[in-house]
Amino acid sequence: MRAMKPLLGVVHLRALPSAARHVSMDEVLSWAFADAAALARGGVTGICVENFGDAPFCKGTKDDPVKPDVVAAIAVVAREVAERHGLPVMVNCLRNDGVAALGIAAVVGAKWVRVNVLASAYVTDQGLIEGEAARLFAYRRQLGVRTEVMADFLVKHATPLAPFEQDAAARDLAERSGASGVILSGSRTGEPVDVTLLDTVRKAVGAFPIWLGSGLSAANAADLWPRCDGAIVGTALKRGGDVTQRVDPSRVKKLVAALRAAERRRAR
Repeated sequence: MRAMKPLLGVVHLRALPSAARHVSMDEVLSWAFADAAALARGGVTGICVENFGDAPFCKGTKDDPVKPDVVAAIAVVAREVAERHGLPVMVNCLRNDGVAALGIAAVVGAKWVRVNVLASAYVTDQGLIEGEAARLFAYRRQLGVRTEVMADFLVKHATPLAPFEQDAAARDLAERSGASGVILSGSRTGEPVDVTLLDTVRKAVGAFPIWLGSGLSAANAADLWPRCDGAIVGTALKRGGDVTQRVDPSRVKKLVAALRAAERRRAR
């Protein structure tokens, strides 16, 4: 069978020690490893580990980095998940700590990091976040790793600081930021990308990889999957489609089947 495009299921970590809602590391680890196992059983091709439960987040910038316990916890989980399931791993340090994510990736051998704001400036619920692409790639060179940096465009829960033309801004992100691919999502967690935006960005960046960062589901797979080069999926794989619940293996299998069907139709 032809290999499927990258489909990364998300392990949303429960609140870590420095977060207000932290309960225990036993809870964090038990949830994370159970979710990772369910994702692997369901057929994902990779796993994204992120500190989703830490909201409200640090900005993740040079002046407001994530706390050391966040780095340590993500590294522990990502390493164990990769070893248990033999799947490539992505690291996402919310809100926007690409340097911390790259450091983790270098230690655990992660294939990708996700950076919400790699270039430009966005107004977010954490305040103003400016991209730090030059700092990030200088650090990657220092580490001597080839970890791919996947960059969000018009990232969810954020608004560009200044108006811009979507096609020109997408080209700039693809051509000038150093990213290995662009991620598109809906306006909030779990919401699908607008197809018009997806088509606009595809026209602008050509063959440059575009991944979906939220909202892909079995219901919209036939429409969205042929338009992208990979996806990161969290909410749709949880029990009842509720991001706060555990991963449901049956939902993972249903999505994988829908994506396979979409690929077969495309190949005809």
